This record gives sequence, C-alpha cells and structure tokens, in this order.
Amino acid sequence: MASSTDRPHRPRHRAPSRAARRAGVPVRARGRVSFPAVVLAVLAVLTGCGAGTGTTTRDVPAATAPAAGPPGTAGTAQGRAGTETEPPARIPGLGPRTRAWIPGNARQVLVVTGRGRDANRSEAVLYEHTGAGWEAGPAWPARNALKGWTDDHWAGDLRSPIGVFTLTDAGGLLPDPGTELPYDRSEGFRASGTGFWGEPLEGSFDYVVAIDYNREPGTTPLDLTRPRGADRGGGIWLHVDHQGPTQGCVSLDKRHMKELLRTLDPDRHPVVVMGDAASLAH
Repeated sequence: MASSTDRPHRPRHRAPSRAARRAGVPVRARGRVSFPAVVLAVLAVLTGCGAGTGTTTRDVPAATAPAAGPPGTAGTAQGRAGTETEPPARIPGLGPRTRAWIPGNARQVLVVTGRGRDANRSEAVLYEHTGAGWEAGPAWPARNALKGWTDDHWAGDLRSPIGVFTLTDAGGLLPDPGTELPYDRSEGFRASGTGFWGEPLEGSFDYVVAIDYNREPGTTPLDLTRPRGADRGGGIWLHVDHQGPTQGCVSLDKRHMKELLRTLDPDRHPVVVMGDAASLAH
C-alpha cells in the first residue's frame, strides 16, 4: 500500500550480530536518510500493502535462496512431571513439498497458516531451531489479503502469495525497536486513508519486515525494483494490523511486530512460510 517514486540506490546499514554484541564489538549509531514525503501518496494503489514489491518465483519459492531440502521442523512439547521432551524434528502442518522449499540454512521460520484458501484470517508462529529440533513460539493472530491466498500471484488480485520467502530487510515510520535486520526509518512509511472495511490505516507501517517476494533483497522495503516485472505484484510485507484484511501482506498486532523484529536474526537466515493450511500441508 505504501509506494514511492523512483530513487537512486543507497547503501544499507547492517546491524551487528548477536555474537558481535556479546563479544563487545562497538555498535555504530545508524544514520538514515528519509525518503521524500511524496512517497506516502502511495498507500493502496499498487498491489501488496507496500507498493508493489516482491522477489521469488513460484518455481523456487524461497525468494533469494534456492530450496535446499527440509532442514527439519516443529513445535515444542512438554513431558509429564515437568520434564521436557526433545523439540520436534519437523514443523507441524508442513508437508514434504513445503519443507523442501525451506533453505537448509534457515534456523528461524515464521509459519503463517491461513484458515482457508479464500479466508483473510490466519495464525503466525515463529519456530527456532535449537540444534535438537524446532521450538515453537507463541501463536499470534494474523490477517492476510482480502480474498485469501494464491500460488500464482498477480498485481491487484487481492490474494497473498503462497510460498517460502526470505526475510532480509525491515523499516518503519517509528524508530528501530532493536532489530538486527537492516532497518530503514522513513516518512515513506506514513500510512493514511481507510482499509476495505473502513478502518483507518494510520500506523500500519510503523513497523515493517519486507517479504522477499518479487523484490531485491538488501534494499529498503520501499524499493520499487521488481525482478519478475511489475505485473507480478510486490510490496508484500509483514506489518502492523489495522483491524482489516490486507491487499497482499500479512499483518500482526503492533506488539507482536515489535517482538518479531527484536527476535529475527540475519545470522539465522529467517524465512516466512505462508499460505492456507491445505496448501502448506502438501
């Protein structure tokens, strides 16, 4: 929904890793240049909520990294008498095809499971690999596109793309909440107007994580580069829920977006697995 005019590429800051922070490596303050306010005007004209962004082919759903076979998956279980069992080796609800799309180096997997092919409500769970298996975080309510999901996304179809996509870049109208992803704070994320149900969109892009569908990883979420062409849509983001369905993005409650940003670690190669439950079970 947010968009922008064409602009020259500018270098991005990469946050220091957790390992570097633990080692006491100095952290340099991040200076960012905001995009012109004209960028805002874009809210809702183009395909996804973010201005028509995206990067990945449906043939290789893992946006930037080729599928490398399933690394394993699953949630957490507790045994009796307070003893913990080993985390599951596989993430629940994902079938062999979906697991095969997950890059082998991914150690953080956000699973967004839609209630149905044509439903705009879903649930998000972040799984982290512990070395022994996949440990599930809390389940967060989420929303997706107005008309549900598709495995052949096109601009304006009002469906969220099904697949596995890398998560490499973040940004928002508000200051960096403490993420290790490159974070672009910009007025270009200021949202206005109303959504499909008449709900105000203000604050929707306070925090954003770009989903690498038809976009150039390593750039601000506002970047308009479309490797597969503008007609295949783009601007697919994780962003703050505005109490209504999206144009193609996935939205979470503001506090959950903040928590997600603080948890995602580029050294763990995070990805999002998203789609309706039946599709993900394949």
